[in-house]
Amino acid sequence: MQIRILWADDEIDLLKPHILFLESKGYEVVPVNNGTTAVDKNAEEDFDIIFLDENMPGISGLDALVKIKKVKPYVPVVMITKSEEEYIMEEAIGSNIADYLIKPVNPNQILLTIKKNLDSGKLVSQSTNTGYQREFGQLGMQLNSRLDKDEWKDVYKQLVYWELKLGEIEEQGMQEVLTMQKKEANTQFSKFIESNYLDWLNGVDESPQMIHTLIKNKINPFLDTKDVFVVVIDNLRYDQWCMLSPIFSKYFTIKNEEIVYSILPTATQYARNAFFAGLMPSEIQKKHPEYWKNDEDDGGKNLFEAELLEKNLSRLGRNIKWSYNKITNHAAGKKLADNFNQLLDNKLNCIVYNFVDMLSHARTEMEVIRELADDESAYRSLTVSWFEHSPLHDIVKKIAESGRKMIITTDHGTVRVTNPVKVQGDKSVNTNLRYKNGRNMSYREKDVFQVKNPQDAFLPKSNISSEFVFAKDSDFFVYPNNYNHFVTYYNNTFQHGGISLEEILIPYVELDPK
Repeated sequence: MQIRILWADDEIDLLKPHILFLESKGYEVVPVNNGTTAVDKNAEEDFDIIFLDENMPGISGLDALVKIKKVKPYVPVVMITKSEEEYIMEEAIGSNIADYLIKPVNPNQILLTIKKNLDSGKLVSQSTNTGYQREFGQLGMQLNSRLDKDEWKDVYKQLVYWELKLGEIEEQGMQEVLTMQKKEANTQFSKFIESNYLDWLNGVDESPQMIHTLIKNKINPFLDTKDVFVVVIDNLRYDQWCMLSPIFSKYFTIKNEEIVYSILPTATQYARNAFFAGLMPSEIQKKHPEYWKNDEDDGGKNLFEAELLEKNLSRLGRNIKWSYNKITNHAAGKKLADNFNQLLDNKLNCIVYNFVDMLSHARTEMEVIRELADDESAYRSLTVSWFEHSPLHDIVKKIAESGRKMIITTDHGTVRVTNPVKVQGDKSVNTNLRYKNGRNMSYREKDVFQVKNPQDAFLPKSNISSEFVFAKDSDFFVYPNNYNHFVTYYNNTFQHGGISLEEILIPYVELDPK
């Protein structure tokens, strides 16, 4: 379909060479010499883009712009003017123009503006697809090589980068290719974790930076010179952080952004307790049995994070004022934002915000959330929308205004599960879909990462015959009884506890106020 351009200028005859140039490129140009005719033409006919001279006899370009937008608010309008006065630019921009050009304009400027406004989606799509096609082979070769703990972080960053870029365009072909490549990456990453995880914990190989030593290695040194806010957004994936980071960048300078490793199981009960305690789960159970509950125990499993943090700070020799706040609903978040100034006397403030975890669970339980977060892109968008309208957004702005340093991190991520794996066990086995802990379990060994002796993974051993098994990639555990019902119910939901890039490789970000 031929693109139609309406061009209004009181010196339109002098622009004949420009019009001929555009027609030679396949565009149809309808010239008029005043604003009133431009307004009438816009009402009578359909145009893909309109060029308006700002200074015309009769009604001005700005007046014509307002009338045009009232009738057809979505048609892109480009303002052309001899004046560089700031107030004219501000008025035009405030009236929602698509572009602003200063006379004299040359034909290539006009052509570029047309392409930018009408073909940008197509051009961006072509450029993005071509860029990923170039990197596809290189990523493939990396996945077939023996990647180390740092190279895996780089590969994951690349995959997330392309996932976000391809998510911006409508064409689905390359997205499907990326989905397959990401699945292959998760398969290889699961093998990597199986081969290395226990060696890291037991000192056979040098470990990456892991969640249970974050406070000691990363956060504690800042307390020598700075007041620090640590915000733990439960269940925040790296790709979700990438979507949120432009909002944070309005108020903060990102000084350091990296990926660190969570622990197994990638579940709140284990990972977040380990973060605050500075200890692995079996060490918490040994040193502070009053603060640890096993899977089969009744009651909340994360009720003593403040007490574990206090013990951790004491071991680090920190005799400081600090606070711990856990936010599990909107009202609690608003209350903390309203009482924010009470936190400013503290050297360290830790805030746990539970929304993203609740979102992933709600998506499983509530049909309306499933529809709103139908795929990865929608899940990320829903996270951003929530944050923009949440009390946490207000808290973040207040932290920036206070001049305090802020650290954003999480306890684990979450993965969309699509492949059911059968497992059997007695009543002592926990209900999590991505890891199982108990005795007398039956499964295919090739389907899981098996830890026969929990102590090898620094996990509590509640029974002499208890073990842990972890789901890999996009698998989820289902009992054989009522199998089809639970496969249908949990398929395509977001779960955590097992081994995947999304669950284990988590964001750790240091920010300074602007």
